[in-house]
This record gives sequence, C-alpha cells and structure tokens, in this order.
Amino acid sequence: MSEESDSLRTSPSAASLSENELPAPPEPPGYVCTLSEELVTKAREELQEKPEWRLRDVQALRDMVRKEYPNLSTSLDDAFLLRFLRARKFDYDRALQLLINYHSCRRSWPEVFNNLKPSALKDVLASGFLTVLPHTDPRGCHILCIRPDRWIPSNYPITENIRAIYLTLEKLIQSEETQVNGIVILADYKGVSLSKASHFGPFIAKKVIGILQDGFPIRIKAVHVVNEPRIFKGIFAIIKPFLKEKIANRFFLHGSDLNSLHTNLPRSILPKEYGGTAGELDITAWNAVLLASEEDFVREFCPPDPACDNILGQALLPEGVTSDAQCDDSMRAVKSQLYSCY
Repeated sequence: MSEESDSLRTSPSAASLSENELPAPPEPPGYVCTLSEELVTKAREELQEKPEWRLRDVQALRDMVRKEYPNLSTSLDDAFLLRFLRARKFDYDRALQLLINYHSCRRSWPEVFNNLKPSALKDVLASGFLTVLPHTDPRGCHILCIRPDRWIPSNYPITENIRAIYLTLEKLIQSEETQVNGIVILADYKGVSLSKASHFGPFIAKKVIGILQDGFPIRIKAVHVVNEPRIFKGIFAIIKPFLKEKIANRFFLHGSDLNSLHTNLPRSILPKEYGGTAGELDITAWNAVLLASEEDFVREFCPPDPACDNILGQALLPEGVTSDAQCDDSMRAVKSQLYSCY
C-alpha cells in the first residue's frame, strides 16, 4: 500500500465525515480557580466551598436548571454558576432560586435593566454619584461609595442612578475575590434635601432592596452612612420594613463623626473627604474600568428572551420586588412621612 493511501486511511480528514455530520464545537474553557490559598480557606470556612467538590456542585446546579427550567435563557458556565452557589453557601436549592430571581428581577424592571451598559450611563458616571474606592477594607471587601448629593433630578430620573449601581455590582461580582469577601457600601448623604429624598419612595425602595437581598449574587457585609441629615430618619423609615434582620444589623449610622467611621474603615484606605490619608476622591479610575468593559456588558446582557417570560412569572419574584400595579408610590404620602422627621 502506498504511503499516500495509508495517510488517507489513518488521518481524520473531512472525507471521513458523513454529509450531515459536522465536527463538534470546541468546548468552552474550563474553570480555573483564581483564589489565593487564604481565600480558598475562607471560602471553605464561611461558604462551605470544598475545592475537591466545586465542579461537582456546579454540575449539580447546572443539571437542576436544565431539568426544572429548560427554556431559561442563562449562562451555564462554571464561573457564572459559582457566583450563585457562593452567595448561598453552596445550598443547591437556594442557589437555584437566586438564579431564577436574578433573571426575574431583570425582566420585572426593564427601565433599569434594558440596555445596561457603561456607554448608556456616561452622565451618571461623570456626575460622581458613585465610584469604587481603590483600596479594599481589612477583610478584602471593595468599598462602593455612593453620594446622592451629586445627583441633579432635573438632569435624569432616579432610575439612572439605580442602573449605575447595578452596572457596578455586575462588574464587581465578576471577581472571585469579591464573591468570597463581599462588598461594603459607604453612603454619604451630605446635602440631601427633602425634595430629592422624596424621589426614593416605597415602590423604588422595595424593588431595590428586594433585588439586593434576594435577586443578586453578592454579599453586602456592611453599609456605612455618613453625614446623614435629619431627613435620613424618614428615608430609613421607608427602607427598614423591607430589610431582613441580618442586613438591617449591618447598617451603621455615623453622622458627621468620622472617628466612628474610622473604627470600621481605617483612615489609610479612605480619601481625605472622609478623614482618610489615601488622597482625594477620584472617580476617573473606576469610570475607566467600567467604560473599558463595554463589550463584555453588551455580550453578557442581551435583551431578555420573550420565550422566558412565561417561566419567570410574577410568582417567582423575590419578596419586595413587585409590579407597578401592586405598589402605590404616592409622592404625597412619601413627603408626609419625610416631613414628620422635622
């Protein structure tokens, strides 16, 4: 037999495939853990994550999604599913419910989640309403700094601020370190007026808190509020009924006492605006990180698949996330509650 005929017999050429048979698509890259040994240990102790069982657990969640929600338009990549397992301490049922809530919330509030990409939020980012500080806290938590006084209601609606918050959370949760360590929120309410506070009524409060508690795979370890005026009592009165006890206990109101803040967040990681030694607050670095992620957001957050609407109905929405018809967001009632604080 000739050398040529032998090579034809033994090489896997296209001729060996039938007309209707195509080569299998390449497998997506497998998961590679990026956690340090210290964080692997922390994940084991706090999240019940066992490295030797990690991929088995991911496959179990993937199988549950395919069996119980076969038409759900969602990523089933290892890294994506791990976010939900870590957020619910590797409880399969709770992780599955969180994943379903995540998609339900996105479909229940289209004015927030449709077209969610950095280029659509340049005005909010430029205003300085929010940023992520360059240094983490002693526990490794990124610090999300929110400054409502930078928002001018006549420029754009409050939902644009909420969109910017979720955009930032989506970017933060891509990091495995954040999935394990969680985040801290620093909210500066300096200069927040009654008219501005009235935009954050019960309807929006319920939806935002419902999503953060039950519809997003992130661990909020603390919320530090500084420079809050008396009006904040009214704001917190709107928020508190929707908070679970665990998260309510993680709210710390410091007023103008920055020394109180420094007992939780060291001066070395804070900008000088908050009595820190880490220089002036700079929003440009985080804005650049988000804007550089434009393609990732466009690729990952495509418009909802209408075929999923029947699967992700109102019954699956987490407590606190309601439709417009279910919540009377009367501006008069909100202002009345806020005025009572004076």
